[in-house]
Amino acid sequence: MLNYIWLFMLVSGFVVGIMNGRVKEVTQAALDSAGTAVELAIGLLGIMCLWTGLMNIAEKSGLIRHITKLARPIMQRLFPEIPRGHPAIGAIVMNLAANFLGLGNAATPLGIKAMSELQKLNRNKDTATSSMSMFLVLNTAAIQLVPTTVIAVRSLAGSKNPVEIIGTIWIASCSAAISGIIAVKLFSGLYGKR
Repeated sequence: MLNYIWLFMLVSGFVVGIMNGRVKEVTQAALDSAGTAVELAIGLLGIMCLWTGLMNIAEKSGLIRHITKLARPIMQRLFPEIPRGHPAIGAIVMNLAANFLGLGNAATPLGIKAMSELQKLNRNKDTATSSMSMFLVLNTAAIQLVPTTVIAVRSLAGSKNPVEIIGTIWIASCSAAISGIIAVKLFSGLYGKR
């Protein structure tokens, strides 16, 4: 559906440009936007490679294992269905750590790994478990200490103060995470009582 919306907006823009006699401006704007998109993608690619590499080093060096041990009390409360020592916890911690550093794109493969590990524990394969729902909420709400990707995008776009949004992001992401955790726990309790 979203593809149709984008197609409609694109075609509408060209039609309105033609009707107003601004074909040259529309064409120039399309070319300029394409160039800006390439510059932005290359800039973000470097940041993603750096942080993905650092996360791999952290995993191989055992740092993630230590972080998982420190996070175990919180993880057991948020994910009581996951057995102790299961690989899903490590994958979840790695994903949350990447999101915590504002590396949403680098967190994506870690999130896929975490969800596939959670699916292995799922008895009813066509229905999400409470742990899957909780992980989805935490991954989506993603409390961010340093919103690296957003700061990079703002910097590449020429912002004079790209870090001024940090406080707002902290408030928004904490509020979203807390609301999501409450909703999952509430609905899990209601569903469990059926």
